[in-house]
Amino acid sequence: MAARIPTKIISVGLAASLLLPLAAHAEEEAMATDRPDVVESSNVVGKGRFQIETSFASESDKVAGVKTTTRTTPTLLRYGLTENTELRLETDGFIRDGQDHGFADVAIGLKWHTHDGDEATGRPSVGWLFHADLDSGSQPFRGHGVRPSVRMVAEWEFPQDWSLGLMPGVLRDTNDAGEHYVAGSLAVVVGKAWTDEFRTFVEVAGHQLTSAKNGGSVVTYDVGMAYLITPTMQVDSAVSFGANDHTPDRQWTVGFSIKF
Repeated sequence: MAARIPTKIISVGLAASLLLPLAAHAEEEAMATDRPDVVESSNVVGKGRFQIETSFASESDKVAGVKTTTRTTPTLLRYGLTENTELRLETDGFIRDGQDHGFADVAIGLKWHTHDGDEATGRPSVGWLFHADLDSGSQPFRGHGVRPSVRMVAEWEFPQDWSLGLMPGVLRDTNDAGEHYVAGSLAVVVGKAWTDEFRTFVEVAGHQLTSAKNGGSVVTYDVGMAYLITPTMQVDSAVSFGANDHTPDRQWTVGFSIKF
């Protein structure tokens, strides 16, 4: 007759099986998100990991005395293909702009983390992002064809938890006349981690740098914060102000991110 295992031993074993994953989860490095600042993180999510970064955003602009408000639900899905690359799916989600409403285009992309940073030597952490926006949205918000872009991210860590991020890039789009054009982009962010969970930032972001014929340069001044509820769960918010007539006057966003 097989020996019976005491109930207490079974209970302890079950409890351990439940607590061990939680302990490992608690010890892992805190997640790095690509929001709410414009400058992306140079890091990837890790092989086999899945991260959701979603939000609600509102944008207001006043042109010739007429004020318009646009509301969106920007969302980014990230999946780790290897320890240094991730697959990305990004969209502004559902859009309501005056009487029009529908869904934004979707962009597919790949991020490649090429270098780790080193505070002692001043070497930045470096990543590359390759994206293609697809004309997949609802008719009022659909772009023209495939719009590819390439961006490079460099991040420096400094004493007392200060950081600097730089993200230059180039993109190809189509103007209202149906003509293709190439534009630049450039964003710079300064961040400060006040605790292990709470950080703030200030930023200047040139989302698109081009001539008035192609929609003009879109530049914002941004401030915001992010708070880690757990190492794999974050809430954040940011406010942006337009720097010129080609940029919406004000924008704000609140977001939530989680890593699996």
